Amino acid sequence: MTDATPQPAAPQPAAQLTEAEDKQWASFAHLGGILGFLPALIIWLVFKDRGAFTNTEAKEALNFQITIAIAMTISYVLMAVFIGFLLAPVVGILSLIFSIMGFIKAKDGQSYRYPFALRLIK
Repeated sequence: MTDATPQPAAPQPAAQLTEAEDKQWASFAHLGGILGFLPALIIWLVFKDRGAFTNTEAKEALNFQITIAIAMTISYVLMAVFIGFLLAPVVGILSLIFSIMGFIKAKDGQSYRYPFALRLIK
């Protein structure tokens, strides 16, 4: 008798994204900023090695969303002196506008650089 137990297959590298998929995921990374930094983080972690455009744009979106999270935290702290009540809506509206602008540019295959962002992820 022979032992016919199947051997586990070696993990296959993930397939590269097509140009259309690369643009799609890059644009989703920007649009996901409406929900916070998690969509951009997940897209960057999953697709960073599969598409150069997605890698660049997801990092840019993630850096911007981290900056927005820091600004919102500061706004909440400043609510103790009432300035935060004015600052928080402004930060939220700017985040929405710039995320949509990034989505539109990335959808067209153009890189988008946010006007202000801490470049924490290189």
